[in-house]
Amino acid sequence: MSVLPLVFTSGWASGINAYAVVLLLGVFGATGLSDDVPESLQRPEVLITAGVLFLCEAVADKIPYVDSAWDAAHTVIRPAAGAWVGALLAGQSGSLSDLAAGAIGGSTALASHTVKAGTRMAINASPEPFSNVIMSVAEDLGVGGIVTFAMFHPEAAAVIAGVLLLLGLLTLFFLVSRIRRFLRRRAQRREERRLARRLGPPGRPPGT
Repeated sequence: MSVLPLVFTSGWASGINAYAVVLLLGVFGATGLSDDVPESLQRPEVLITAGVLFLCEAVADKIPYVDSAWDAAHTVIRPAAGAWVGALLAGQSGSLSDLAAGAIGGSTALASHTVKAGTRMAINASPEPFSNVIMSVAEDLGVGGIVTFAMFHPEAAAVIAGVLLLLGLLTLFFLVSRIRRFLRRRAQRREERRLARRLGPPGRPPGT
């Protein structure tokens, strides 16, 4: 059976939470629940590192503006993780070349990361913090559920991931105005901080 559906699904999930994908796949392999997971993902140091980083992301991803900064820092990490996991899965299966699997996993991860980052920008345009927490929990549950489902029903999971990716891209298109509002607010705060540093503390002459 081709490993392509699993590569696509893991790529989509990596664009949202790459550490959760590595951790879940590693656990499935280490516990013997799946024979499709490469040994390199089952190594204790990989599982520990992925677990620690997953906990860091679980906190950062729920704090307004911190989540967008975290997303910006992971613009390269998530697609790279998707490509790496895809290439490893292809190497384990032998039904797809490593290069092709890496390209599929990386490009899918980049697309889903774009949806995640853009959606968070739109949410951060709102002053209340609860939507960040709700969205973060929903993303974590979605990644965990679909990756788990993909281990036993890869084709069906790939279809679900493809539909979610398409819906996410369409939603992102309609959120452009809110994303622009977020970027304007961020630029305004940077300008205010710059002016505050230039003027100095209240009562102190500028430049002294």
